[in-house]
Amino acid sequence: MSHSTRVEQAEGSGDGELVLVTGGNGYLGSHVISSLLRAGYRVRTTVRSLDRAGQIRATAAGAGPDPDERLEVVQADLNADEGWHEAARNCTYVLHVASPFPAGQPRHEDEVIIPARDGALRVLRAARDEGVERVVMTSSFAAIGYTRKPGDEYDEHDWTDPDDDLTPYIKSKTVAERAAWNFMQAEGGDLDLTVIAPSGIFGPILNDHLAVSVAFVKAMLDGALAVVPPQYFGVADVRDVADVHVRAMTCPEAAGERFLVSSGEAISFLRIANILTEHLGERAARVPVRELTAEQLREGARTNPALREALSQLGKIPVLRTDKARKLLGWQPRDVVTTIVDTAESLFRHGLIDSQPAPRSAEHDHA
Repeated sequence: MSHSTRVEQAEGSGDGELVLVTGGNGYLGSHVISSLLRAGYRVRTTVRSLDRAGQIRATAAGAGPDPDERLEVVQADLNADEGWHEAARNCTYVLHVASPFPAGQPRHEDEVIIPARDGALRVLRAARDEGVERVVMTSSFAAIGYTRKPGDEYDEHDWTDPDDDLTPYIKSKTVAERAAWNFMQAEGGDLDLTVIAPSGIFGPILNDHLAVSVAFVKAMLDGALAVVPPQYFGVADVRDVADVHVRAMTCPEAAGERFLVSSGEAISFLRIANILTEHLGERAARVPVRELTAEQLREGARTNPALREALSQLGKIPVLRTDKARKLLGWQPRDVVTTIVDTAESLFRHGLIDSQPAPRSAEHDHA
């Protein structure tokens, strides 16, 4: 689907209803807040420290109309009970976007899994107790497609097996979403739950907060990567992921449903590198042009935990079925090339990449 034929979420339809967004300073959270404000909602968002409140307001103002009094920032931590009932109070909807994503490999997987699982339960419990109509929770393709199956074709019926050999983040998304559905079945009361499971999220940044996926594009443009792992994955534009959250929030038929969202066919890191080279000219002079071989990947994964995920996906080209979101929610994503180019342009716009990088050298190619 090309960018020009997309159907945007109607603006000004929120009627001033109050929506809680968890993790408002994050990459996706900032786009969700922007989408809600443009649609006429009032937004309350949680952060672990109120020191970040000014940045959140500045990001929202820079992404669209000044939020004025329509944006409130409150303190609540996924690791603690305090603040969640107050945060959910008087809200019609809750968009639970926040989830721990470690910058490096944690010493123990529970450092990621426990906050993700218990944080989701804290949010759901508070929403139920405060009379919220619906929680839309951000899960991930990580919870759907990291257990091998014949054909590697995935939709909302598929689940990653948490007992597989998974990285802590992937396991955390699976465990947290399972816990959320179990909570709803056992004690959800009148609350509705809808889950959004995006593939790898790329697209423009609104502030200097870099998601892991965007940091990978930055590393390509900076010349920090000489070669890339041979891994294929789905791409979802952060603007489209924010849009589908807002759509799912109010669609009556979305209650109790799970939506896999991704744009087009799975692509590789090398294809992303080629897109950058094709569309950015000299600004992509440092972008890698080679993939690790399977043997190099296996060898590297022995000592580099970051390569474990790529190794687990070696030889796999997943097919992601997103018909449900397109048909039920009227969701139409941007094309992948637009997403990748817009990611890069936003990094340059924020001054996060040298605008005149030195050309790739032979020594760099073989680093």
